[in-house]
Amino acid sequence: MKLQQQDPQIYDLIKKEITRQKEGLEMIPSENHTSEAVLEALGSRLTDKYSEGYPGMRYYGGCENVDVVENLARDRAKELFGASWANVQAHSGCPANQAVYFALCDPGDTVMGLKLFHGGHMTHGLKLNFSGTIYHSVQYGCREDGFIDLDEMRSLAHEHKPKLIVTGGSAYPQIYEWAKYKEIADEVGAYLLADMSHVAGLVAGGMHPNPVGIADVVTTTTHKTLRGPRGAIIMANGNPSTPLTKVERSKENIPTLVDRAIIPGLQGGPHNHQTAAIAVALKEARQPAFKNYAKQIVVNAKTLAEELLSKGYQLVTGGTETHLLLINLGNKDITGKQGEKALGLAGITVNKNTIPHDPRKPFDPSGIRLGTPALTTRGMKEAEMRVVANMIDRALTNHGDENALTRIHDEVKEMTKNFPLSPKLA
Repeated sequence: MKLQQQDPQIYDLIKKEITRQKEGLEMIPSENHTSEAVLEALGSRLTDKYSEGYPGMRYYGGCENVDVVENLARDRAKELFGASWANVQAHSGCPANQAVYFALCDPGDTVMGLKLFHGGHMTHGLKLNFSGTIYHSVQYGCREDGFIDLDEMRSLAHEHKPKLIVTGGSAYPQIYEWAKYKEIADEVGAYLLADMSHVAGLVAGGMHPNPVGIADVVTTTTHKTLRGPRGAIIMANGNPSTPLTKVERSKENIPTLVDRAIIPGLQGGPHNHQTAAIAVALKEARQPAFKNYAKQIVVNAKTLAEELLSKGYQLVTGGTETHLLLINLGNKDITGKQGEKALGLAGITVNKNTIPHDPRKPFDPSGIRLGTPALTTRGMKEAEMRVVANMIDRALTNHGDENALTRIHDEVKEMTKNFPLSPKLA
């Protein structure tokens, strides 16, 4: 209650946000609900400690406890994903990807990634991002059917000979074919970075192919399907040099190169409270129940897709094999921006999103992106997905009728009373 007394304004805003989440359906596929244990670690006194360096090699004293915390997080990441090396210090996903660029490329080197507006991520070479300004960015895209265009990817790779090829994305509803991407990278002598941020929880739960052991280096956030705090992990196979000395740029030295890129290259002290919360989430992801959770995410997404297809909605790639759906609203006489607003008023949070080859502008695109991780965390299953699909359809159909949208929100509030935010871990 100290926050309420000391800063009631912030306290009230936090309470309002909790209420918004509890009484709504969080369907942005990059969002999830953490466990109470993760939140407890995140709000701990570990936030007070500086610990620049790595366990056993710190620039500060008093790190005996945070050393153990970081080693637990690294060991749990390695065990969960089958890597021999992990770095858990990157403050989030963008800094994790930046560290890989910093480690493996020089300014001006050619890099190649999936176009943001075809489902990629801004750190995969967007011209306005560091990845497209510091480096020479070449972008591959998706075919008209929404699937990644492997032929274009191969052709561009052979033409431009990139130093680094980035794979993965943020709005792609199909399986990432890591092995095929690696073939292309090997053909041109490029490093392959697999950014599995969106599907890491599905990988951990056995519902998506694991890029560790295929890609040269793997990055992931920890707060999406992995259901942890905001943070990131970088993984590869190999062992870093000790102490962190300058080494030549090679695949065998990736662990040392990335460790050096994080500190002293790009960051100072790690966020120890965040590291502890990541460790807690990784322990949760190692439990048998997490496999059931990952399976249910995909089952729920497929059920939602089937219901929306039956109502005449156009899904990019025709459906989903993951946790997310990308819907083209072009045939429904509504834009993505209008759809996001209408669903928001109905208590259903999604985001407007471009579709591959979108004729509309990014700030008012043709599509919306939605997913099932957070709803699955709350315990919802196929029956609820059918109800949600009906709500989505009614909200989009009545997007100009605020009274109708308010009535749907009332239904959402009633439905969510039976589904608490905290995940069921057993």
